[in-house]
Formats: sequence, C-alpha cells, structure tokens
Amino acid sequence: MAYDQLVTAEKSDKLFLLGNEAAVRGVVEAGVSVAATYPGTPSSEIGNILSVIAKDADMYFEFSANEKVAMEVAATAAVSGLRSFTFMKHVGLNVAADSFMTTAYSGVKGGMVVLVADDPSLFSSQNEQDTRNYARLANMPVLEPSNPQEIKDMMVYAFDLSEYFEIPVIFRTTTRVSHMRGIVECGDKSSPKCTTKDVDSNTHWKKGFFIKNSKELVPVPANALDMHTKLVEKMDKLCVESNESVMNEVYSFEDGPLQGKFGVISSSSAFNYAYDIVNQENLGMDILKLGLSFPLPKDLIVEFCSNLEGLFIVEEVDPILEKEILSIIGEYCLNIPVYGKFDKTFPMVHEFGPDIIRNGFYKVLSKIKTGLIDESTIYQLNDGLVNLIDNIPTRAPTLCAGCSHRSAFFSAVRAYEELGLSKSDMIFASDIGCYTLGISPPYETADYLLAMGSSIGDGCGFSVATNQNVMSFIGDSTFFHSGLSPLVNAVHNKTNFVLTILDNRITAMTGGQPNPGIPVDGMGDEAPAVSIEDIVKAIGVEFIEIVNPHNIKKTVDIYKNALNYDGVAVVIARYPCTLIKGQKRKKPMEIKDNCIKCLECIEKLACPAISYLDDKVVVDESLCKSCTVCIQICPNNAIGVKKE
Repeated sequence: MAYDQLVTAEKSDKLFLLGNEAAVRGVVEAGVSVAATYPGTPSSEIGNILSVIAKDADMYFEFSANEKVAMEVAATAAVSGLRSFTFMKHVGLNVAADSFMTTAYSGVKGGMVVLVADDPSLFSSQNEQDTRNYARLANMPVLEPSNPQEIKDMMVYAFDLSEYFEIPVIFRTTTRVSHMRGIVECGDKSSPKCTTKDVDSNTHWKKGFFIKNSKELVPVPANALDMHTKLVEKMDKLCVESNESVMNEVYSFEDGPLQGKFGVISSSSAFNYAYDIVNQENLGMDILKLGLSFPLPKDLIVEFCSNLEGLFIVEEVDPILEKEILSIIGEYCLNIPVYGKFDKTFPMVHEFGPDIIRNGFYKVLSKIKTGLIDESTIYQLNDGLVNLIDNIPTRAPTLCAGCSHRSAFFSAVRAYEELGLSKSDMIFASDIGCYTLGISPPYETADYLLAMGSSIGDGCGFSVATNQNVMSFIGDSTFFHSGLSPLVNAVHNKTNFVLTILDNRITAMTGGQPNPGIPVDGMGDEAPAVSIEDIVKAIGVEFIEIVNPHNIKKTVDIYKNALNYDGVAVVIARYPCTLIKGQKRKKPMEIKDNCIKCLECIEKLACPAISYLDDKVVVDESLCKSCTVCIQICPNNAIGVKKE
C-alpha cells in the first residue's frame, strides 16, 4: 500500500492496514500537529510511515534522541494548544518515565496521546513489563484496542478524551495488535487546530501558543500539591466516562450451555482469542470487552457479574484487571468465583493464544462437571500443544553477512588473546542493538546487559568493582540515546575500560531510521550531523581511535593499545550497515583450491555467507557482502575475490 493513501483516503474509503498503519491514519484523522518518537519494535512502523507522510499531513515529525526527549516534545506541543502524539515500545516508557509522570500533573491543552507497544513473550525486548502498571502509577487513562479498525477509531477518541479532560492518554497496543492486518473504514479528517490561540506560521505544520501559568505548570512542591489534587479529580470524572463509554462493550451470545452462568472480562489481543474460542466452541458465555480499561468501569463490571456463577478474566501480561475486579467483587459482596492468573487457570507470563485460552476454560469447566469436556481431553490438548512446539524448528539469530559488528567482535577477541588474556580476565558489557548478538559463539562478547545506554555505566561499575579488563559495546544511535551521561561519569570518576562505539551510520535494529549522527532528519530533510568523536573529545576522553573494523590488523592493534591504556579508551568502529540501501554491489569472495578445510573462517568468524557443505567450504554469493574479512583471517590464503 502507498503510504500517501493514509493521508488522501476520504470518509468511508476502506484500506487493508497493519495495526501500526491504522494508528497513523487515526493520527491523521485526529488532526495532530506534532509527533515524536525514538524507534522501538513493535511500534517502529509508525515512525517510518510518519517520516514519509508528515509534510502531506501538515504535521511536524521527528526521531528524537531518546523517548524522554520525544515525550517532552509532545508535552510542550500539547500544553501550547496543539494535538501531539508520541509513541514507543514498553521499555521506552521507562526512559521517558520522569517527564511522563509529571505530564499527568501539568496536564495538556491540546490532546496528547502516548502510544506504548507492549511485547508479550519478548519477541524483541529485554523484559515483558505491562504498561498498564504505569497508568496506575501516573493516574492516566488507558485505551486498549484489539484490531486495526479499533486502533484507528480509538485513536481519534483518545485525542478527544485527552482534550476534554486536559490529560494525556495512554494508548496500549501489543505486538499482535500492532502487527495484525485488517480492513479499516476511514473516517473524517480533521485539520490541525490550536485550543489556545491561532498564530501565523511559515512552516507546513500549525504552530501553537503557550499561555504562562506557573501555578499549574511548574511543579514546585507548593504547586504540585494542588496539581495532584486536580489530577485525582480528573480521574474521578474519567470513572464516570468509563462506565458510559462505547469503548467498553458486552458481547452476547444467544445460545450455548453456559449462557447466563459464566462470563468473561478481557481486553486487547487477549479478547480476540477469548471471543474466538467462545464463538467456535459454542460456549454461550457473554464477554465484557474493556477498551477504556483504566479507570475501570466499576458499575458496568458489577452489573455484568451480578448474576453469574463464575467469571473468567483473560488478560496479558500481569493480572491487573483480575486484581482490581476481585477488589470490586469484594467491595460489593458478590458471591462469584473468579478464574484467571492467580488460580493458574491461565499462565502468569507470556502472550496468550487460542490453545491457552481453550485449555484454561475447559480446565475449569471440567472440574465443575459441566459435561462439556472431560479431564482426559484437557491432557490431550496440552500434549498436542507441547508436541507442536517441540516440532517447530528454531534458528538462532545472527549478525548479517558483512556486518561490521562481527569484525569488531572478532578483532576484540583476537586482541585480548594476543595479549595473553583469557576469557575469565575479560568482562564484556553489552547494550541494546544488533550487536547484542555478540552474546553468541564464537564471539561471546556480551556478559552483562541492563538497558539502553547501560553498557557505559556498567563499564564504570565493573571498573571500580573488579580488577578484570572491561570492554563495553554501544551503537551510534544508542550512544546518542543515553550514552553521553555515563561517559561523563566514566571520565570524571577516572574509570578504566575500553568503550567501542559501533557506528554503522543508522539506527539499524529497528529498521534503518536516522539518528543525530547522520545528515538527515526524521522527515528526510538535510540536517546537521553531530560528530561522535567531537562529543567524546569534549567530554574529556584522551584515547580516541576511529577505525574501519573490516581492517582486521589495524583494529586488533588499536584494541591492544586500548586494553593497555590506563583510563577510558574509546574506539569508534565506523562502517555503514550492510542493509543501508544504495550501496554498490562488489564482487563476492570465493574459496581457492588450496583450502585445507581448517574451518577458521567458519568457527572463528562465523559469517553466514560461508558454509561447510559436502566436505568443502563454500561461499553463498547471494549473501556475501565483499567485506574481505575472511580473506584477512584465513591462515592459508585460501580465500580471494571472485575474478568473474
């Protein structure tokens, strides 16, 4: 689909959209003026699309240095009367949390939506946290769509809700919701507006006007006390809205053995599975779907539960709805058993699927002898699911052929080996990015990892806590994201470790978005490139070396010098990501006749373009990126550039 259709489509037009594409269409229909993000899967496609269509949509868009900056860009736009949008993955909200929490206090004038994409089962994340916990912490409403049409419709509703109550709104998606496809019927498009004061603008996006009011907008203690009181009052009013909102809906089934006896409360992608099982198995249980899931619609829940004999609560990941609904049931003295995560009807962790929901339902129903299914069938279902999982082939993730990170890891390992150091002498602090794959053999250059930017702070800690040699690895985008502060700390506190900034000229892991180190901004316009080496020098680092990591001998020598240096040594390993479009194709490598099958190219380099097949070493020309590293490391000069 051409992305411009997300802007040009008219009311009643139907588009076949990815969930993240539907979010963009919702933003367009809502009349957003300012959007900002730091890319993170499963939300990345939203930014990729906005970078293309922002100008046509009369919108300002940026890839911010990190999520906290993106939050601040959106918040200031919203308090200036514009509708603003920021989005990130779940762990990105941790980075933005300090400003995010206070934004609830200061409120907004134009609507502000914070889309957070959770990642149940950790397909591309370091943890499985549930964003709904942040809603309770911050006192901020949450919307949870379950399909692309709802994403689009709820997005428009979210901005209206935010603007009416003058509070930011959390828009929680999950990997399955973000990446599912469906037909979306478009609605009316709103032109960007300003709720404070119209001003002339010479930009393609509308400008707002900030009205000073330090009592409501500067949270010094005296002001913050009153701001918190007003926030609680807003949430009380939102409780009334939740009970009346069309986003909370009961799905009734006219027949089935459990009609009127058992019910289900669910939200987000988990609702889809619950609905399908109830419908396909003809169970007849009514389902209360919570779209505006916080604050909970207490009256609606009490009404739904009042005559039931049992209640299933189906949610991913934490038992948040279950805990609060149990509280409501206790408050209203309802005599109804609840089946969810606490009684192990459903798993406490990971994403759900149809088999998990079906097994959970029948596990309970068989025990209370409904006659629907016996216990042996439950075991058969479970065994079948286990066997299916066992038979699915797996493939370990690996760095791309020709990836410069591989060359850097190879050189780092060779350097400490040539210095006579053992693996136990070395500590490798890794970070969030493609280079986390250094954890795998044969490199094994990832011993510890916490979060974005943590490798430098971890280097500081290991430096003072141990006498081992420490090497930290961080990408260029991650360095701009959250690496500067810990590097300042490293220099000031006289720590001793080697930092490699893996500068592949792009934000690679999330799909190739720009970062401050390249001369292009989020909308494709020319922009000043920020020099990594100038920043490092300005911070006070004295050992700085820039190297093309594909030059193995030079890189090894630099690493040896760095490991012998007393202080913070920074190596900038600079070479473009092999996936950047427009790079010239060079001649591939080939294996010569004098190959003795020592397998060093396979066992020590582990390039996926080189394999051992039919008792010989071969190069897959379709994968080879002509980096020449294999030529340099072959001890028998048995690899060369293909002549033809």
